[in-house]
Amino acid sequence: MVNLQGMGVALITPFKTDGSVDYDALSQLVDFQLNNDIDYMVVLGTTAETPTLTEEEKSNIKRLVIDKIAGRIPVVLGLGGNNTMALVEKLKTDNFKGVDAILSVVPYYNKPSQEGIYQHYAALAAASPVPIVLYNVPGRTGTNMTGETTLRLAKDFKNIIAIKEASGNMPQIEYIMKNKPKDFLVISGDDGIAFPLITQGASGVISVIGNAFPKEFSRMVRLALAGDYDNARSIHHKFTELFDLLFVDGNPAGVKSMLNAMGMIENKLRLPLVPTRITTYQKISQVLREL
Repeated sequence: MVNLQGMGVALITPFKTDGSVDYDALSQLVDFQLNNDIDYMVVLGTTAETPTLTEEEKSNIKRLVIDKIAGRIPVVLGLGGNNTMALVEKLKTDNFKGVDAILSVVPYYNKPSQEGIYQHYAALAAASPVPIVLYNVPGRTGTNMTGETTLRLAKDFKNIIAIKEASGNMPQIEYIMKNKPKDFLVISGDDGIAFPLITQGASGVISVIGNAFPKEFSRMVRLALAGDYDNARSIHHKFTELFDLLFVDGNPAGVKSMLNAMGMIENKLRLPLVPTRITTYQKISQVLREL
């Protein structure tokens, strides 16, 4: 059983100034994560700007990260979409060596019903050679997967092992945690509410800010999981201003500007995404100096 307790990092994709993938910076960033005690890595998720990557780039990134990690921590691969049949085919034919689980987003744009969402994941569960983590992020997909649908999937399919919940709907998330099967994990999809969710029973967070602060944020998560809420809350409060700045101009623009200010990557995104505004960058740089 793959262990997804703690802090997973939603890895960014660094680009050079000419827009090509910066594999050297990516390699150094993976080392930075490994040297600072993260619990697992999420590759080719939303934060990686995956829709703008070619199939060759995605394959190269996946292989680089898996080879660098070399089994030291679990690797979760982002693999989702709104064409169920195409995803099923990928699950049946792609190479998943070194992949411990997939993170699969609720189908977007099509706006399926709850039954459609259920049947989509049922098809993936039947085809997947590795465990599945559901990903509910209605702010991006346009469709909320209800707590009832999540619980139905959790109870009906043994290889659906967790959900990354980024709805921000606290009553819905608490309903899932209250009624879920014992081994099913609820993972926060938002850094800003990771601490309160862990106090309610979440298993951790898939983090964006962890790209820049892996040691500090994973420590907060571990303290909270251990029940040391006072010390965990203290770290959580240190990051409060950064939580807002990270997302005011969209993700991953915020964390990329942060990593750029730290001297780790170029401040480059692929269209239709653009870097943060200069005012946001200046505020991030100021908070970094204070931290």
